[in-house]
Amino acid sequence: MIPAAPALGHQAPLEPAAAPARWQQLWREAIRDPRELLSLLGLQDAALQVSAEAAAQFPLRVPRGFAAKMRPGDPHDPLLRQVLPLDDEMQPMPGFVLDAVGDGAAKAADGVIRKYRGRALLVTTGSCAVHCRYCFRRHFDYASETAAAGQWREAVAVIRDDAGIDEVILSGGDPWSLSTPKLVELTDALAGIPHLKRLRIHTRLPVVLPERVDAALVAWLRDLPWPTAVVLHANHPAEIDCNVARACAALREAGATLLNQAVLLRGVNDDVDTLAALSERLFESGVLPYYLHQLDRVQGSAHFEVGDDEARRLHAALAARLSGYLVPRLVREVAGDPGKRPL
Repeated sequence: MIPAAPALGHQAPLEPAAAPARWQQLWREAIRDPRELLSLLGLQDAALQVSAEAAAQFPLRVPRGFAAKMRPGDPHDPLLRQVLPLDDEMQPMPGFVLDAVGDGAAKAADGVIRKYRGRALLVTTGSCAVHCRYCFRRHFDYASETAAAGQWREAVAVIRDDAGIDEVILSGGDPWSLSTPKLVELTDALAGIPHLKRLRIHTRLPVVLPERVDAALVAWLRDLPWPTAVVLHANHPAEIDCNVARACAALREAGATLLNQAVLLRGVNDDVDTLAALSERLFESGVLPYYLHQLDRVQGSAHFEVGDDEARRLHAALAARLSGYLVPRLVREVAGDPGKRPL
């Protein structure tokens, strides 16, 4: 229906549209074409390995700042390997499934996942600034399974009605892909729940798009009524530059505890030198290594898998080299387990 035209006469001036924040503009400028990414890196010949089918199934998205950390001319660059859609993804492999960690069976409401005692995870959005090829939710039905539906009402009600929940985990997608006003809307709704003691936020944005940590986000974080842990996701030391370190410093100054979860990935970080350098660079940035995950066996990710025996050997070598607080726990998530399973 076309609305009727307004009557002529005095009208209030139109409010100018708010300019997008810098991080939102950088988000929109992300690389989405594998050929463009390869061309920027001087790797046009590598396009032969790129799978159009994989890219159609799970599109490429890479912030230009993250792409700038990749080594030109190196088709085996560990950051490039994490994001480039390859033919390997389309090879069916036994044991690699659509829902690798049992999210569907743990659904408590739209966008609310209850796996572990005392904790509720909110799938806040399906958006991410970067599409990692090993993502365990790459096949997740975000269109119908996000907690934001109905202004968070159902999700908040589930948590309010269960006094056994004392920690909320914001996940996604990436929760910090939401605008700060949207985050305020969510945490204001949660703030009225008396049994909540902690908030945890799982995000890759401070690593791949550190500009997201702006003054508005820091102010929101500082004003939260709970102790807050921000769990970052960096897999390789080359991901952590001075911009990421500045973002981490701002988060710490806002009162957040910073942890990191990495995934052990073949061709990315499956050697002890890389893992040690990652832990050291994280700690220099005020981030404590927390978990080193074995790959979640999601369909399309088999080429990243490192066997358990090799993973244990790498972890033992890492423990022999570093102080204990720099050694992340080697774990696997198994559907139905009451927590992460140590290896």
